Amino acid sequence: MTQEMMNKVVTNKNEKIIKLAPSEVKNFVKMASKCDFDIDVSYDHVYVDGKSILGILGLDLSRNLTISYYGTNEEFSAYLDSLAV
Repeated sequence: MTQEMMNKVVTNKNEKIIKLAPSEVKNFVKMASKCDFDIDVSYDHVYVDGKSILGILGLDLSRNLTISYYGTNEEFSAYLDSLAV
């Protein structure tokens, strides 16, 4: 990956803080899977792929989660807004 490509990825990074109920995980992964860019779900130093149902179910869902995504999708962004803390 060239430096120019790495800079582009960093400038396209978006973050939102959400609260995710266990019953909402399946729908979250479904929405994330429609996106053609990477989505990370994290808290503290724990990071999982936002398109992995098992990864997300392995998180402590009682915590606020940081969603980092590296592209633009209005439907996904509006969905995250509905889950925002």
